[in-house]
Amino acid sequence: MMIESQKPKEILHSKRGNLEYLEHCRVLVKNGRVVYLQSDPDQRISQYWNIPIANTSVLLLGIGTSITQGAVRMLCEAGVMLGFCGNGGTPFHAGAEVEWFSPQSEYRPTEYVQAWMSFWFDNDKRLAAAKYLQRIRLEYLEKCWSRDEHLREASIFVDDRPVVAALKTARKDIDNADSTERLLSGEARLTKSLYKYVVRAAKWGDFVRDPKAVDPANQFLTQGNYLAYGQAATCLWCLGIPHGFAVMHGKTRRGALVFDIADVAKDATVLPLAFTAAAQGFTSIEFRESLIDSFTEHQTLEQMFVAVKGVIAEVQKPK
Repeated sequence: MMIESQKPKEILHSKRGNLEYLEHCRVLVKNGRVVYLQSDPDQRISQYWNIPIANTSVLLLGIGTSITQGAVRMLCEAGVMLGFCGNGGTPFHAGAEVEWFSPQSEYRPTEYVQAWMSFWFDNDKRLAAAKYLQRIRLEYLEKCWSRDEHLREASIFVDDRPVVAALKTARKDIDNADSTERLLSGEARLTKSLYKYVVRAAKWGDFVRDPKAVDPANQFLTQGNYLAYGQAATCLWCLGIPHGFAVMHGKTRRGALVFDIADVAKDATVLPLAFTAAAQGFTSIEFRESLIDSFTEHQTLEQMFVAVKGVIAEVQKPK
């Protein structure tokens, strides 16, 4: 009888009983469960052993191990910390905090996280940081749209009247915002204007943004946004800044800073390409490849590093 795959029942980490260490085996998903496969060369047999992920806090993979993407996904859904290590559990080489791996080195520089923390608890400086990111967002959009030949072929121009008007209004909204809420309202107006312009340029017809919708435009937007989130998370992990210290989006959400940084590039790259790709009948694979090419062409990841470092320099300026 096949066992249906489902998200395991949540158990508080403080109540979980297992720290699993495995070596010389392969971790995979079988019949909806995470198991590990061990072979006995003498008896020429292979045996599967279940890993009780709902009651496991940490899984360490030692020498001679491998793991499938499906197993990682289920472990992450169960909140299991995953690490790779040497023989017997040491040394500890790398760890994952739910989705993202981070190098485990006590010698990583703390320059950026200390600088970020130096202003984060000050409401005025946090607002200044958010404004800076929004200005960088507009500048990056102008830069990308002005030199992207594919967008010009799709009749998307940064100097078209609706775009110029939207960017002008957005800059006024940023300057006049005296709170994060007002800044978010201005951002919403900008996004609505850009959506309207790109939808018309791509001749897509009526459009309503719905991450759960199955039409190509919505699916490509969601897919592209997650690629942008991955780049933003990579940037923050490299600089050592935790994802929870957002300056604009939901400060109570654990990964909100990823959204803040990803927004620097989403309008410039993901938004136009999602609609032009949908209009041209791209497959999901073709869209992903095109978007990755766009990220490379416009140096999106580098722009995110520049933005984060720029925030720190901006808020540290003497008034």
